[in-house]
Amino acid sequence: MNDAREDPRAAAVAAPIAAAWSALASTPQGLDSAEAERRLARHGPNEAAPRRRGAAALALLAFLGNPLVLILLLAAAVSALLREFAEAAIIAVIVALSVLLNFFLSYRSQRAAERLREEIAPTACVRRDGAWRELPRHRLVPGDVIRLGAGDRVPADARLFDARGLYVQQAALTGESAPAEKAPADAPPPTTALAEARHVVLLGTSVVVGTAQAVVFATGRATAFGDVAELLSARPPETEFERGLVRFAGLIMRTVVFLVLATLLIALARGREPFESLMFAVALAVGLTPEFLPMIVTVTLARGAVRMARRRVIVKHLAAIEDFGSMQLLLCDKTATLTTGEMRVEEGLDIDGHAARRPLEFAYLNSLYESGIRSPFDAAILAHGDVAGAEGYGKVDEIPFDFERRRLSVVAARAGARILVTKGAPAHVLACCTACERGDRREPLDEALRARCLRLAEDCGRRGLRVLAVAWRDVPAQPAYRVEDETGLVFAGFVTFADPLVPGIAATLAALRRDGVQVKILSGDDAPLVQRVCEQVGLGTQPAVTGVEVDRLGDAALGRAAERATAFARVSPAQKHRILLALKARRHVIGFLGDGVNDAPSLHAADVGISVANAVDVAKDSADIVLRERDLGVLHDGVLEGRRAFANVMKYLLMATSSNFGNMASMAAGMLFLPFLPMTPVQILLNNFLYDIAQATLPTDTVDASAIRRPQRWNVAQIRNFMLAIGPISSLYDFLTFYVLLAVFGASAPLFQSGWFVESLTTQTLVVFVIRTLGKARRSRPGTPLILASAAVVCLAWLLPLTPLAPALGFVRPPAGYYAFVAAAAATYLALVAAVHRRVLAWRVPARRRRWRP
Repeated sequence: MNDAREDPRAAAVAAPIAAAWSALASTPQGLDSAEAERRLARHGPNEAAPRRRGAAALALLAFLGNPLVLILLLAAAVSALLREFAEAAIIAVIVALSVLLNFFLSYRSQRAAERLREEIAPTACVRRDGAWRELPRHRLVPGDVIRLGAGDRVPADARLFDARGLYVQQAALTGESAPAEKAPADAPPPTTALAEARHVVLLGTSVVVGTAQAVVFATGRATAFGDVAELLSARPPETEFERGLVRFAGLIMRTVVFLVLATLLIALARGREPFESLMFAVALAVGLTPEFLPMIVTVTLARGAVRMARRRVIVKHLAAIEDFGSMQLLLCDKTATLTTGEMRVEEGLDIDGHAARRPLEFAYLNSLYESGIRSPFDAAILAHGDVAGAEGYGKVDEIPFDFERRRLSVVAARAGARILVTKGAPAHVLACCTACERGDRREPLDEALRARCLRLAEDCGRRGLRVLAVAWRDVPAQPAYRVEDETGLVFAGFVTFADPLVPGIAATLAALRRDGVQVKILSGDDAPLVQRVCEQVGLGTQPAVTGVEVDRLGDAALGRAAERATAFARVSPAQKHRILLALKARRHVIGFLGDGVNDAPSLHAADVGISVANAVDVAKDSADIVLRERDLGVLHDGVLEGRRAFANVMKYLLMATSSNFGNMASMAAGMLFLPFLPMTPVQILLNNFLYDIAQATLPTDTVDASAIRRPQRWNVAQIRNFMLAIGPISSLYDFLTFYVLLAVFGASAPLFQSGWFVESLTTQTLVVFVIRTLGKARRSRPGTPLILASAAVVCLAWLLPLTPLAPALGFVRPPAGYYAFVAAAAATYLALVAAVHRRVLAWRVPARRRRWRP
């Protein structure tokens, strides 16, 4: 097959369809694999924003670009110029090791998360070698023939050559909220904007209803969306977790600036050498700053993502893990969540509630020729096998389902006669009927009979059955059929379905409720059926709020009603969205579980959008979390994993701020009365580096059950209070150490610095075993890597002054009695912190988010 012309785009869009095929060197049978590979090599992958090359190098540069790292590297260079080669080498080595460790762990964790996201990479239905295949979207090329259906994301710019009832949501390009109707055009009229062309579908849009086939004429950066390609690859909106990190960074920055400026001014006022004073101040800043925080956060969240993946939960954005764990309310549909969603046909009923075959035959004909996304009802109807009524019919046209009409119609022909068959929600189908079948005769459908039919449907709902109404009428031959043709129908009867409960769903809901997550049902089904299912699974017996009642309530009143209600019935996707926003306005953390086209706005608006692997593309694109299977038990496991990840991040923050603040405050205070530096800049950096190595294992630590029993939220004020409460205890023991070193051991500057290095690193490393739990430390077993790393760092702190490296680091050997003092000081320090920290720290939902209990 020959390649397309040099610039096929204009011909593909504006020319007659025959010329478009020629320009693209393609046919309705699509491309063969060899030609597709050649075009892929020429045009490149179908990615609106090219993949960034050299991501590893950029990540490493980002770590090296930290201002404190740059200052330290500059200080090392100045030291070398002053011929202080040992000090320059030590500073450079410590900085390099810190940056490389941070980079290695963070990058490896990011790659693990990316591999998980690739498991749910988008695909497209493409015709290759004459057969339809699901291929990754990035492999599409100009000339490919694609097939589209409701819920699909349009994978590239393409021209339609076949479409049925196609409506496309293209607000991303045009800003218009209403879907646009699309249809093929053999000789399209000229248009000023590509998005206005009815015969063209564009990358970045999604199919609302209908089906189509189209030929791709532009991919990647050549698409209409290419000008705003960066929007596609831009990072998602900032999560609550990320906002908390920003607030925490502000707290640290203010503390660092205060301590460093105070220390520098004191040093200069006391006549210390300016360069040494600056180096000391910078080292203090490094010591106070939790520079391993990005690595700890990335590794912890990525580890959580991997563990969640083992529980069949895929995390698209790492920061969403914390919001997942913080979720208070979960809004979801009843079908396929509380019930299996695997419908089975019970029976057909006539207007009097007697068993009847006609509704089953008409329903089979309708489902057989429906071209949209097949619902579980269709699968059950087709499996039931009542084919007699469909024999000899051929499809003529279709009026697709939508959520306003809540029905779908198919026009079929047999022996020259045409019939329109409609099935859908009872109230919406009966509203189009003017007659009904009663045995072998046809009668007018008056209001009394209509009300009787609705009562029959409600009775079925109270028995836990789902109901579809079926109606029909003869129609004349015409080119196409529209919604206006769904009038004057003859009501044939009902088809009833059973939808069994998910095994163990009541226990799962009870477990979610126990762990602080309340499930609320938002269903399009009738109120009696919704109430019946809620009673069966233990969600209470209160009446469901209906969509009609939702429309009567203002936003504030709806928020109050939604807090009290457990279930909503007969609600549309737009009403679900209103309910979600009303609850968010009352400061709840909302999760929304959805898989349909119209769930996308709610998935985007929720604090945590949750979809499933078999959902439509637009739903998965809008979600933060994707479940490989629609199982609330799996979701519950994911929630707890999110809380574990957040708890381990909080451990590091509390550790780093309290211990570092206490030690750095002690150093700043030591400048006031000591004739020498409490520690040299190199010793401060080494202390901080070794401490961070021990804390780098926190992502693997175990988490107490009490820490995951309720949703957790950021509380920077709580971190600040903890720092101000525990930090002074650390300083108190530092001052005790100062006294012992000076008064008992008569320490010179090297001995003082060596002794305090040992005590400081020992106490701040071991205190993690107290701070990591709200309970008693001896009853909460830490993770093995944390135990080993902490023990290794403490041993290293005690042994370094005894090694050949000691002179280069400015250390001397402390007396044996001093080690006994350090052991006693560490034991009493841990006991005092244990007595204080449980009173200061309470991992609760902060006051700024209103607490609510069901």
